[in-house]
Amino acid sequence: MATDEPPQGPPRIEYLKVRNYRALREVELKGIRPLTVLLGPNGSGKSTLFDVLAFLAECFQDGVRRAWDRRGRFRELRSRGSDGPVEFTLKYRESRGTPLITYHLAIDEALTGPVVAEEWLKWRRGRYGKPFKFLDFSHGSGDVVSGERPDEEDERVGERLDSAEVLAVNALGQLARNPRVAALRRFVTGWHLSYLTAESTRSVPEAGPQEHLSRNGDNLPNVIQYLSERHSRHLEAIFERLARRVPRLERVTAEAMADGRLLLQLKDAPFERPVMAKFASDGTLKMLAYLTVLHDPEPQPLVGIEEPENHLHPRLLWELAEECQVAADRSQLLVTTHSPYFVNALTPDEVWVLYRDQQGFTQARRTSELPRIREFVAGGSQLGWLWMEGFFGCGDPLSEPDPGLVA
Repeated sequence: MATDEPPQGPPRIEYLKVRNYRALREVELKGIRPLTVLLGPNGSGKSTLFDVLAFLAECFQDGVRRAWDRRGRFRELRSRGSDGPVEFTLKYRESRGTPLITYHLAIDEALTGPVVAEEWLKWRRGRYGKPFKFLDFSHGSGDVVSGERPDEEDERVGERLDSAEVLAVNALGQLARNPRVAALRRFVTGWHLSYLTAESTRSVPEAGPQEHLSRNGDNLPNVIQYLSERHSRHLEAIFERLARRVPRLERVTAEAMADGRLLLQLKDAPFERPVMAKFASDGTLKMLAYLTVLHDPEPQPLVGIEEPENHLHPRLLWELAEECQVAADRSQLLVTTHSPYFVNALTPDEVWVLYRDQQGFTQARRTSELPRIREFVAGGSQLGWLWMEGFFGCGDPLSEPDPGLVA
């Protein structure tokens, strides 16, 4: 007898649209995959698109004003020559088999600071149901339909927030009666957007296990300590992967010092004494940090990694890309790069190329939609080399995009 199995898998973003955010005057990504890689030269908008997710996460975690202030307010945030609010539209599923939910956020500016001009959540109940908003707010007031499966026939409750700069999802997502709103809040606040630096991983923090790597990696010793105490087999598997990429590496330890701090040490053969992390290579520390994130035993729902090729040998990038593909079964991944070596391991559906148009604003195209790219890859060509040889018709730092190829 058939049974209804519960939906499986982490939340997934399937669509993203951004308007009036710096160089992203209007950028739309449809059919986003579990692994999405943004490829392009310097200044093409990769980091700006990455920062969109960081900005949203900070709005949810720290509040709109703080995220807005950190980026220079509307003078620096809004696209040059544009007016109106900065807008974001996300379409996501809470897990496989669940309805597609649309979240829309528009942030404008008043004399006193940022205001949430529009914020709503919308979904379609069933395959043929009519789409409707079960959360709809503007300038600090609006209404919400509560319950596990909100329906347009359910009771709609009016609410007023403390301030027009407060996100309704943040305020109402803390109430048990709004589980769909709460699920979005958990999803976004759980994002890990890495701004990892090798120097940060050399820190000597206070001892104490920590489950997840911080954005800049300065708590790497704490995460190693946590994995050693709670997931030792998992940690050994990470070390085995690291040792395959770093010749002669034997082990990594996080040792508590007399002053209560935690010292990360790496031992390589044939030497008896380990070396402190501050004397280890940048590439070794960054690879260890990436593997720690990608093989997290309790993975975060979305992981962003900026330019993983920095400090790594080009021949290691193919395997790192494959690690990302495997990890995308457990966490959605967004990676920015300008390395053909990394891209060579990927499929055309996983890679978007970013470039600036004649007006100076970012445009994005999935490489599978570019002329003949699928056929070239099917014939044995590698995606990174196709980009370097100019077959994309865009994203080349030394030439303007070919309108015939990217139209």
